[in-house]
Amino acid sequence: MDAGIIQIPEGRLLFPDMSVEENLEMGAYSPQARIHRKQSMEKVYAILPRLKERRNQRAGSLSGGEQQMCAIGRGLMALPRLLIFDEPSLGLAPIIVEEMFDTIRTINHEGTTILLVEQNVQFALEMAHHGFVLENGHVTLKGKGSELLQNEHLKKAYLGI
Repeated sequence: MDAGIIQIPEGRLLFPDMSVEENLEMGAYSPQARIHRKQSMEKVYAILPRLKERRNQRAGSLSGGEQQMCAIGRGLMALPRLLIFDEPSLGLAPIIVEEMFDTIRTINHEGTTILLVEQNVQFALEMAHHGFVLENGHVTLKGKGSELLQNEHLKKAYLGI
């Protein structure tokens, strides 16, 4: 049974020799997602227009940011109710990180629940409804993202303030 949970893995894990569009189609693997593949593809291209421009290009030849967007698009093709992001900003240029977080906000505003595991504490908590800070495998802080950003321990330990 389709639980509606999709993970966008750290490192993207695309099929490098397949085109962007073929990679996106791989995300529509469940019976329900296959039925809505065309509409999902249009939605992905609306959210991530650069992918439409590159749809026939080999995924392995994309920049790191474009590969991350392709991985996000592939996840969206599965029609998730919960989308788990594992370190989506890892290895990306700062300007691309901002674009990627804007994309994640858009996906969330359109109704998909987001679980974000992220090293960039500032960006993550600015967009988080609820946040949890893990230290050595234990939850040490939790609360609204905006409240956690005001926490003195978090400021010193993670934000260098």
